[in-house]
Amino acid sequence: MREKTAKELRAALKAGETSAAALAECYLAKIAAEDAAYHAYNTINERAAAEAAAVDKRLADGLDSPLAGVPVAIKDNIATETMPTTCSSKILQGFMSPYNATVIEKLAAAGAVLLGKTNMDEFAMGSTTETSCTGVTKNPWDTAKVPGGSSGGSAAAVAAGLAPVALGSDTGGSIRQPCAYCGLTGMKPTYGAVSRYGLLAYGSSLDQIGPIAHTAADCAAVLQVIAGYDEKDSTSAKDVRFDFAAALTGDIAGKKIGLPKNYLGEGLDAEIRAAILAAAEQFAALGAEIEEFEMPMLEYAVPAYYIIASAEASSNLSRYDGIKYGYHPEGFADLEDLYLSARSEGFGPEVKRRIMLGTFALSSGYYDAYYQKALKVRALIRQNFDAAFAKYDAIISPVAPTTAPRLGESLSDPLAMYLSDIYTVAVNLVGIPAISLPCGFDAAGMPIGMQLLGAMWSDDKLIDLAHAYQLHTDWHEKSPARKEAE
Repeated sequence: MREKTAKELRAALKAGETSAAALAECYLAKIAAEDAAYHAYNTINERAAAEAAAVDKRLADGLDSPLAGVPVAIKDNIATETMPTTCSSKILQGFMSPYNATVIEKLAAAGAVLLGKTNMDEFAMGSTTETSCTGVTKNPWDTAKVPGGSSGGSAAAVAAGLAPVALGSDTGGSIRQPCAYCGLTGMKPTYGAVSRYGLLAYGSSLDQIGPIAHTAADCAAVLQVIAGYDEKDSTSAKDVRFDFAAALTGDIAGKKIGLPKNYLGEGLDAEIRAAILAAAEQFAALGAEIEEFEMPMLEYAVPAYYIIASAEASSNLSRYDGIKYGYHPEGFADLEDLYLSARSEGFGPEVKRRIMLGTFALSSGYYDAYYQKALKVRALIRQNFDAAFAKYDAIISPVAPTTAPRLGESLSDPLAMYLSDIYTVAVNLVGIPAISLPCGFDAAGMPIGMQLLGAMWSDDKLIDLAHAYQLHTDWHEKSPARKEAE
């Protein structure tokens, strides 16, 4: 069996069967004993035991929230005052943020206990968690394979039982794809539903913080705490409120789900296609109506995404100059040499590649040919999704064309790595919510994930669809530990 869910741990805390201090001690001991095999964490929270003891006092005084006393892991691009925030990059090694991200403040107010910061692709640029300067993270289902990226450390931590839930960030699939590779459930919320204040930016119009967990119910618990308006974030939505706990009805009779035929065509592994079709049949058995349709523009999503994301990255990463914070080179001749040395030595190859691509796309003479054209494609893709959601409550699709590849395979072919995002990046381009959840295994025993896509602000309805599926299937009950036992 998998480790206990956050919801189960919260029930045990309320029943007096355990304490926040005991839970924190258990997870910290397990991390110390087992994480060397996976490298899920970059930093362990040295204050976790003291914070858990303080939470126990608050619990005794009546604190009650969905995450009160529950341990949580945090992706290393989310700002924390008491732990380094490095984005797994040499240029930010040892950097201590002077403030907490809004989601960290909300977790603390809810009584969650932070276990540590998880490994990731450098500045969230990658799909495998192999571009980290601290070393690669390994998939707990098979340590010869990647856990996905860029939130691979958070996914590996939850899959290996080193945290019950974690926060990741999703710029082009960076929550959903690791969840698919690691047999987990993960949510990319609607853009603006969760504050981005304190999230170190990769693509500002694309990035969203979201939960990684075993179940949709746990994702609902995390979002109940972290979602909502934040005056510190100009992209945060003011007038949208969710009640994720009340949304978990499990009744999806009459819901209409679209199945894009062109998402199941050439390039998709046959075992994944079969698992997606079987999941669609399960939804039909629960009373939903499944209808096939064509989703145009799919082939243009990846090039449009990488032009826009790289352009925004080239702007966002210009702040790392070797002066204000982060890595400072030893010797330099002048200011220009300082900039050159800091960035050449501080950034890894993938980050440099995307900065150069973005700078090229924004440069004089190429801005109209590439960046402006990508924005027009983005608008067309949004129109296509709007048309689809006028007919359907949700869309079901694969998350990735294959299950987790072996370590080293993707880095040798960056273009193939980019193309592996074909099913995920459109979601971020248009700002809609999507949830990834396990729906099977391939012949090698590696997890297969599907995703449900919804119209903007349908986050609660998507979680209910996923919850209904998990009430009648047990893919989310599987774990690497159980696989080893079998």
